[in-house]
Amino acid sequence: MGLKCGIVGLTNTGKTTLFNCISNTKAAITDFAYSTNKSNIGVCSVPDGRLTHINSFIKADTLIFATLDVVDIPGLAKGANQGEGIGNSFLGDIRQCDALIHVLRCFDNSNLPHVEGSVDPVRDIEIIDFELQIKDLEQIERKIQKVEKAAKVGDKTAKSDLETLLKYKEHIENFQNVRTIKATENEKLVVKDMMLLTDKPMMSVCNVNDSDANSGNQYVENTKKYLQTLGLEPLVIAGKIESEIAELEDEGDRQVFLEDVGLKEPGVNRVIRQAYQLLNLIAFFTVGGKENRAWTIRKGMSAPQAAGMIHSDLERGFIRAEVIKYDDLVALGSEIKCKEAGKLAVEGKNYIVADGDILHIRYNV
Repeated sequence: MGLKCGIVGLTNTGKTTLFNCISNTKAAITDFAYSTNKSNIGVCSVPDGRLTHINSFIKADTLIFATLDVVDIPGLAKGANQGEGIGNSFLGDIRQCDALIHVLRCFDNSNLPHVEGSVDPVRDIEIIDFELQIKDLEQIERKIQKVEKAAKVGDKTAKSDLETLLKYKEHIENFQNVRTIKATENEKLVVKDMMLLTDKPMMSVCNVNDSDANSGNQYVENTKKYLQTLGLEPLVIAGKIESEIAELEDEGDRQVFLEDVGLKEPGVNRVIRQAYQLLNLIAFFTVGGKENRAWTIRKGMSAPQAAGMIHSDLERGFIRAEVIKYDDLVALGSEIKCKEAGKLAVEGKNYIVADGDILHIRYNV
């Protein structure tokens, strides 16, 4: 779908390590701050045990998981909006992302100095938030100037737009992110084209040492307490362990490694799934023939729109969708048995596709 999830944070937090664990692109990792001068772009597969389970009894030559684009944004620094660190050019890269993963350093390492002189993930959250807020405030102030000019020449909508912009301006000046503002749908439309940085959904990932992979540490606890006030819960991963797991090609070896370190699954799987949810995405399946495949759509899409994700001809010539629920398919074991049991529904153009639906699209072009 072309949706991007950006990985952000201060320099030397483990962003690129996380990127390498989940992406098909591998980026260089160094111990030097600001050693990267460009964003890394990659694609990650979205782990989905449902597709694997379907393939266990409806065999296909190929198994294709849904994917998500990820962008590793070079480390930011306090004052990035004024050109500190590498500069603020990468704030533009963040603007092109649809959601953000904020990697927080929650580990000590004397060989890898923290850019701020000490490890404090709560302070780091506030630094990144402030840098993004400053850029949003600059944008809003520029638009206020334009709207004020329009109001003076009699633009009928300018007055209400100005009130909305001033509301957003005050919210940000109180060190609040745009995503937390209480705004009407009409007010949101006023700022929609601005792609405000702090309006993007964001999740936090605490990167810890190997020994803290299961139990966490005080840095993690401090982060949890802070984020709870915002109604958020961070994920915890051990970047070094995750990178070692990612290097193992054999699934059996991976499982042995996970058991040895006390994990049920790689932590990055949880990161990817949560990023998928953050973007308000779901998956439907097509099965049988040469491939069993998961397709990504936005929650709330209709059957013709979902068909268009497969091919534009399917949306243009859509007639109907034959729908089987994942749970019914698993319980009964085949599409034929689902049909015999009345568990195959024939849906029209107004059907809203649900997460896990198995679809057969009927069309005529």
